[in-house]
Amino acid sequence: MIGHLLGAAGGVEAVATVQAIRTRWVHPNINLENPDASVDTKLHLGAKKERLNIKAALSNSYGFGGHNSSILFAPSK
Repeated sequence: MIGHLLGAAGGVEAVATVQAIRTRWVHPNINLENPDASVDTKLHLGAKKERLNIKAALSNSYGFGGHNSSILFAPSK
């Protein structure tokens, strides 16, 4: 947890997304207390990281004044 980096937040999130693909570790969601049981997922989505063969990952960034972006990452073959 590093706090909000304002304009650099999207770049840091993109690096974390690429690292998740590279290492095959899904980052924990430390504040998730009551996951929705109706959501069909293979992930635990809890406070511990998990191993997963990631085929693609979407990184979304939402900024002030509607400056938003999305980028899809996938491992190279």
